[in-house]
Amino acid sequence: MESLKKSEILKLVVSILIPLIAGFIGSIATMSSIPTWYTSLVKPVWAPPNWVFGPVWTTLFILMGIALFLVWRQGLWRRDVKIAVIIFGIQLVLNVIWSVIFFGLQSLLGGLVEIVFLWIAILATIIAFYRISKPAGILLLPYIAWVTIASYLTYTLYILNI
Repeated sequence: MESLKKSEILKLVVSILIPLIAGFIGSIATMSSIPTWYTSLVKPVWAPPNWVFGPVWTTLFILMGIALFLVWRQGLWRRDVKIAVIIFGIQLVLNVIWSVIFFGLQSLLGGLVEIVFLWIAILATIIAFYRISKPAGILLLPYIAWVTIASYLTYTLYILNI
């Protein structure tokens, strides 16, 4: 790997901090509902244990940040980079909104509807990133895989708790 210049190191740090901050904001809506509301839900036997979510999401947010850096370093002056970064921003906002709807508002149906939009936005981000930097697009594959599982879990929770 080529060595990073100081300006690129700053871009890398900022790129990683952006999704981590979004994750922190989402966790504010999440944390109080996990030991109360979420624990009371009927869950499928395959539902991941609660302790898995923190490490998985932290890892995914770091991967998102590295992917963002790989695209951003190609130059924000490029139209395709600008569009990809905007799409990334939209999916990140949708990620936070899902936490607010599902955990904050404790809405299974709202979370189910919203996660579909999130999944589509993640796919659009992967495509846009991949066109600019193949590694950036590939780094987002674990994210869409996890959100696919989360989507099915959200659907299952909705069905089991109507």
